[in-house]
Amino acid sequence: MTLRATHAGLLALALGTGLVTAARAASSTAGPSATVPLSTGVNLDFTIAIDKFIFFRIGDGAWPTPGGTVSTVSFALTPSIPAVPTTPVAGNNTPVNWSGAAPGFGVTPSGNALPVEVRSNAGQVTLRATATTPLASGANTIPLSEITIASSDANLPAPQIPNTGTGAAVNVVGTAFTNLVTQRTATWTFSYANLASRTAGTYTGQVTFTASSP
Repeated sequence: MTLRATHAGLLALALGTGLVTAARAASSTAGPSATVPLSTGVNLDFTIAIDKFIFFRIGDGAWPTPGGTVSTVSFALTPSIPAVPTTPVAGNNTPVNWSGAAPGFGVTPSGNALPVEVRSNAGQVTLRATATTPLASGANTIPLSEITIASSDANLPAPQIPNTGTGAAVNVVGTAFTNLVTQRTATWTFSYANLASRTAGTYTGQVTFTASSP
């Protein structure tokens, strides 16, 4: 089973400041006078523009450059036969001590712990997961909701993966200026619930994670 987790990478990056004088002209004149002190004033208007940005990555590509590659999480299910248990050996006419009960399947993950990073100055950041491609091996499918995610930091939680469409949003806790600025890193660990017996085969699917702000 292979689950490809795509991420939006650098959604927007445009942080800049500009110093702009007002479009209208201002002038002032005083005098002439031979005995009275003179003074005059001119107003000058300034505008500073700070653009919003979000940086979001899953996998490689630390700030400030996203990796641009799709991360892959894989799970291999290996059967064991009761009651020893014995791991079956591929081949014909292979003797094995088997009670006849249904075999159990152990799950071995590969690449299932991925670094995650969120940076933004746009206020509250929310994360969502979208089932882009179902987990399927031809005619057989596995619900994507059997893929679960645990985050190493509760301030950067992982959204639940839905079977179809886009799932519910989770909030990333801001780090400064009353939740206006966010700078969080965590490790997301993906697991396969293995809730039911499945037809043998290689199941592949894809999930897209999106970060957004108001």
